Amino acid sequence: MEFSASDVLAPHLWTGKTERPTPGIDVACTKIAVDLQNLAPESAGEGVLHSLEALRQAIAADVAFVLLFDPEARRIDSVSCARGHFAQCRPEELRGAELSSLPWLMTRCEHLRLSEFRDTAAPRDEQAKDAALLASLALGSALCVAFRLGEQPGGILALGFGLPRATFDVNLQLLMKLLGSSLASGLARARLTVSLTRLLERNGLAERAANDGLWDFDVENDDIYFSPRWRAMLGYDEADLKGGFDWRSLVHPDDISRVQAAIREHVAGKTPLFESIHRMRHHNGEWRWVVSRAQAKLDAHGRLLRLVGVELDITERKLYEEALFREKESAQITLQSIGDGVITTDASSVIDYINPVAEQLTGWRLEDAMGRPVEEIFRAFHEETCEPLENPLSVSIRRARPIKSVRPMLLIRRDGNELYVESTASPIRAGNGKVGGGVLVFHDVSESRELNRRLSYHASHDLLTGLVNRREFENRLERALKSARARETSYALCYLDIDQFKIVNDTCGHSAGDALLGQMGALLKSKVRWRDTLSRLGGDEFGILLESCSLDEAMRMAEGLREAVRNFRFSWEERVFRLGASIGVVPITADNEDVASILSAADSACAAAKEQGRNRVHSFAENDIELMRRRREMQWAARINAALEEGRFELFRMTILPLQKQESGSHYELLLRMRDESGRLISPDSFISAAERYGITPNIDRWVIESALRWLVSEADERERLSMCSINLSGQSLGDDKFLPFVIDQFHKSGLDASKICFEITETAAVASFSQANRFIQALHELGCKFALDDFGTGLSSFGYLKHFPVDYLKIDGSFVREILHDPIDREMVRSINEIGHLTGKQTIAEFAENAEIIQMLRNIGVDYAQGYGVAQPQRLLKAVSGTG
Repeated sequence: MEFSASDVLAPHLWTGKTERPTPGIDVACTKIAVDLQNLAPESAGEGVLHSLEALRQAIAADVAFVLLFDPEARRIDSVSCARGHFAQCRPEELRGAELSSLPWLMTRCEHLRLSEFRDTAAPRDEQAKDAALLASLALGSALCVAFRLGEQPGGILALGFGLPRATFDVNLQLLMKLLGSSLASGLARARLTVSLTRLLERNGLAERAANDGLWDFDVENDDIYFSPRWRAMLGYDEADLKGGFDWRSLVHPDDISRVQAAIREHVAGKTPLFESIHRMRHHNGEWRWVVSRAQAKLDAHGRLLRLVGVELDITERKLYEEALFREKESAQITLQSIGDGVITTDASSVIDYINPVAEQLTGWRLEDAMGRPVEEIFRAFHEETCEPLENPLSVSIRRARPIKSVRPMLLIRRDGNELYVESTASPIRAGNGKVGGGVLVFHDVSESRELNRRLSYHASHDLLTGLVNRREFENRLERALKSARARETSYALCYLDIDQFKIVNDTCGHSAGDALLGQMGALLKSKVRWRDTLSRLGGDEFGILLESCSLDEAMRMAEGLREAVRNFRFSWEERVFRLGASIGVVPITADNEDVASILSAADSACAAAKEQGRNRVHSFAENDIELMRRRREMQWAARINAALEEGRFELFRMTILPLQKQESGSHYELLLRMRDESGRLISPDSFISAAERYGITPNIDRWVIESALRWLVSEADERERLSMCSINLSGQSLGDDKFLPFVIDQFHKSGLDASKICFEITETAAVASFSQANRFIQALHELGCKFALDDFGTGLSSFGYLKHFPVDYLKIDGSFVREILHDPIDREMVRSINEIGHLTGKQTIAEFAENAEIIQMLRNIGVDYAQGYGVAQPQRLLKAVSGTG
């Protein structure tokens, strides 16, 4: 039912008289109705207040107010009130009141239903509670009209008076209905406008946030709307999409048939939604991948009216997907091609993949292994004890860190066969950093393990005898020393050397020697206890580490070994050899310094046994003078070798003075000196015996010859002044088959005049190696070299051998020369040697000519040359020589 102000305004609306209202009032009420009906959303509250004030003034009411309910119509949400200056009414206090406090009004909330309170002090029974509340607000009477907003009660428009009213005119009642209708319409329109504005704003924000481009195809009007985001996504302006634009021209030719087919299926009702991933042409000509979704609107006959959709540019995602696919394909091919087994699991250690190598190694096929716990597929055990091991991948996932096997583990295949593997397990982390699974990489090391086992055996055992080798023996000796220091048990070391081994090796060949060593190793092994360690230390030397053994027991054990070797017969090609063994025995105690000192002591004891006649046992004792000397020599041998390697040998020269006639040029003997580790000079007397015992003198002689000849080549002045240079040679060098070719080669390389070089050989060495010395002298005589027999007169057989030695000089031993002034016997010895030397065509040189008196005495006797501190002190050659080695 519609109302207008002109219809409802009656003559005595507020006076009770019947004449019509003035035109001004009529216009005012009409304006109020229009204003309420056209409330602006942004200022609806102010508009309502303005209209209420106009209504109060037009009707001459004490107060005009509006009560608005909350959406659930349970309480009064807001109160808008226009009150006269002197009115006492306080309806604004109803804000927040529960509607249950107005029970009678709540039963009369139909749209535009009027309710009257003529006298709140004397209400009808059903109005009692409502009237009491209104009376408390100084309202004597009130005319109310309810209105609804949508389906819910919206509120109440009311006029209030401080005094009771006998009645409310019907025209006033009609006016209230008109204004209630206008207010409801205005509030509804304002709310609808706000909702629409918010919806449009929400849609705009959603469209921008979702990054989707919207399109709307109006089939009936053949018009397509493209949102700004859609146009920006594909680079088009609004003008590009007008004037007969065909959307199909944007779809890639390879995709258009598939897209149209999907639209037809959706329009036909076969799919609830049109979905497609296809390419669309960008304004710059590029093809962009988009995901498109659309919903169709059909009429009652199933004809398409409208198709609305959204599209999202997924080109980058598509490129990522393609790259990811390529990476995955590459990883898959890699996993199938690599030589390692690979197993991947989820966070619960349940298998989701194994590669072909893992299939071969475990015996499980991929389809059988998937979904099973990794412990069931990869069953690992300790390689030695065969105890089950916790699965490395499960451990890695639980600890969230990589686990690498430190040694091979035993893997039991599905068919029960065994192999040894090494593995690396690592957790796989998700994007949030949490462990989402794991990967186990493993490979078969059965062959390499067996090879390592063999190599380890070969590294610790002698291949010829099968016994422990020297390195392993020293390791066990080290452990024994630690045990002895801890007073855990007693140990002893036997050092055994086969006495006649060199005879067998030289006469029958190396094959015989190897066979002898093998048989000897087996013999000794059969004679030692199971807990003892037998080792071949090198050559024909064996070591026996005796555990829980005192020195007396060790001596008895050594005697038993010596006796076993003595009773052994070695046969080779119908020849039988009897052997012996020299054995040194050393107790291992806490006082021993280290393994080297123990072996040195044992070697010294063994050497002492040899020097005492061979085939015997010698026990080491700290105060054993012979052993102490031998140990010193061993230490010197190490120092000599170090000096050779580090270039700490130097050459000096000592002048040889002619006594009977003047000679042009320099005549001198080269002397050898060694600098120790601190740089102090050491004479040969301190180290030459050790060098001879340990066979180092040939290396020293080589150094002297090479350095001397190099010095002479480099010093032209010295070479021009040179008359004769004497160089000492050891007896061992004479017996070295390779030494003579070396000397000859040095002369050829240097180009020096060999006639200016004289080699000195001691009388003892010459007599001991008579045939070799003779051959050596003859060979170098052919080059022009001279020879001198050094220390002549000290040997008992000197005179007998003298006529057979083709030497050029005799050097009279200094022990006869030193006391020649005071001892007539020494003087006669010098005279005799000089005469015999001259008779055999040799010149004589007297050593130890300490002063002028001795030199004069030698001149008087007829000695040809003198050498000693009375002639000149030794002088060092240039530094360039001492630095060579």
